[in-house]
Amino acid sequence: MRWLLIFLEWFVDWARGTYWYLVGKRSSLCKSSQSSSGPQDVSQTIKDAVLRQEFSREAIPANLDVIVIGSGLGGLTAAALLAKLGKRVLVLEQMDQAGGLCQSFKEKGFDFDMAFHGLGQVHENSLLKVTFDQITDGQLKFAELEPHVDTVVIGKGQEAKKYTIYSGKRNMEAHLKKQFPNDAKAVEELFKITKICTKKIHMLCMLKVFPLWFARVILATGIVDWISPIFKYARSSTADVLSSLTANKDLQTVFCHFFYGCSPKNASCVINAVLFHHFKRGAFYPKGGPNEIPYHIIKLIQRHGGQVMVRAPVSDILVKKGAACGVTVSRGDWEVSINAPVVISNAGVFNTFQKLLPPEIQAQPEIMECLQHLKPGKGFFQVFAGFNGTQEELGITSTNFRLFKNNDIDAMADEYFNSSQEAAPDNIPMMYISFPSAKDPNAKDRFPGQTCMVIHTIVKYEWFEQWKDLPAEGQKAYEDYKMRFANNLFDWACEHFPKLREKMAVLHAVSPINMHGLGAPRGAMLSADHDLERDQPLNIAKTRSSTPVKNLYLSGQDVFSNGYAGAVHGGIICASTVLGHLLYIDLMLHKRKLKEKASKKLD
Repeated sequence: MRWLLIFLEWFVDWARGTYWYLVGKRSSLCKSSQSSSGPQDVSQTIKDAVLRQEFSREAIPANLDVIVIGSGLGGLTAAALLAKLGKRVLVLEQMDQAGGLCQSFKEKGFDFDMAFHGLGQVHENSLLKVTFDQITDGQLKFAELEPHVDTVVIGKGQEAKKYTIYSGKRNMEAHLKKQFPNDAKAVEELFKITKICTKKIHMLCMLKVFPLWFARVILATGIVDWISPIFKYARSSTADVLSSLTANKDLQTVFCHFFYGCSPKNASCVINAVLFHHFKRGAFYPKGGPNEIPYHIIKLIQRHGGQVMVRAPVSDILVKKGAACGVTVSRGDWEVSINAPVVISNAGVFNTFQKLLPPEIQAQPEIMECLQHLKPGKGFFQVFAGFNGTQEELGITSTNFRLFKNNDIDAMADEYFNSSQEAAPDNIPMMYISFPSAKDPNAKDRFPGQTCMVIHTIVKYEWFEQWKDLPAEGQKAYEDYKMRFANNLFDWACEHFPKLREKMAVLHAVSPINMHGLGAPRGAMLSADHDLERDQPLNIAKTRSSTPVKNLYLSGQDVFSNGYAGAVHGGIICASTVLGHLLYIDLMLHKRKLKEKASKKLD
């Protein structure tokens, strides 16, 4: 009888908390968030005063509620939401500039975006646009790019075939059908799947915020499969779903053109479906460049009494009596302990659990279990090229190019990743090309007569690992090896943009052993691998913001999914978990109000 009473008491407490979490009093995020509009294009000096505020003890806000480790987009999103809702927040960044992969850097007179190439789903009154307006007070402005979003090229030389992808609520599907007339039915089915996965992805998100025992029950009993087919698609590989719809390898390659390191046989259908759908309502770019995003978010945090400081490497998360209670910032010959009742790590799940926690806690079974279904993603290799010429002179536009050696991604990836270190630079199977200068409408004024290009491909960390600890003077072999990749990628790009070569002024390569100094394990910019195991529904439920260490939370890509939008959603989930209040409902209510208001205007 006593145990029954204890259970009932626990159940009532849980039910009361869950009711409040889902349908309790709503927050201020239900309302518009617009401050008076500032200048659209501020100087870099003004931006640097915000993005490069160096750590000092005197600048630490008093009475901290939350410390956030890392100023990537996931960490800043969580910090901004918490700051708006009354929390005093401190964000600590190890680099000399805040913003994670929204940063830019200079190389031989050219200003390069570190990784940003565009964002979808920020059309007016979309959930992502509503979120950005909330965390920047409406100050972040996007430019919509031309509807020709991507060109997918399969093959090389005379045998190369080009397929184009256009944005548009109806145009994207119609345009693809024109290019694959014999597979029109397959295209229709693919778009049905993308619609299901996009509209119902919140159901996968809910697995992360429900109690884990409850998620286990509804998954084990199969109840979820009665509710929506999205759980089936999460369990299914992209290759299996595609092969059930079409034998056309070119169409399969086009659907998988967002190659993020997992080949179709090892990737969940949901991830590819959501990525393919991402630019359906248009592709967008921040006016003034990607660092406008952290610039405006940080200003909001500061307005609410918080602070973001750089050159503040966190060496340890402080844990007392099983609960996180602060961090240690270590730099050179000094260190500072900072206390707060809540610690959020945006440093990635591996860095958090394997480096920042005390060794005795790292070894706890609960911590080790959190990593059982996760592994680091593939390493990224980037080439940054600067040209003395305008986009008109070079014949470029905002369209991205995605090049594939052939149309069998699975076989191609297997062969490539099984290559020897010596053979790998000459066996690159795929690459991505973007021209940020053609996307930012302010670029011509900011950098007259200059154009920038960035190339991405995937590599094995092991090909570069031998050079990770060598001093600079001993790295000539590394530079030579790195430039073999860079030159081969640039030559491939010149097959499609022949005017580039004569105008090239800078060719700079970044490999997974440095990756801009971000500290990404094994150079994985997308952090934990998005393989099929990670995206099994039960593992989705296990990969959550809360951790086995009380008052320690995770944010960013590892909480939700890869990419910038994934990092933002990771921040929303994190802030919701910290507050015990599902902020998605507030944001969705505000989104609905805005859409109703827009409809009345049309009437």
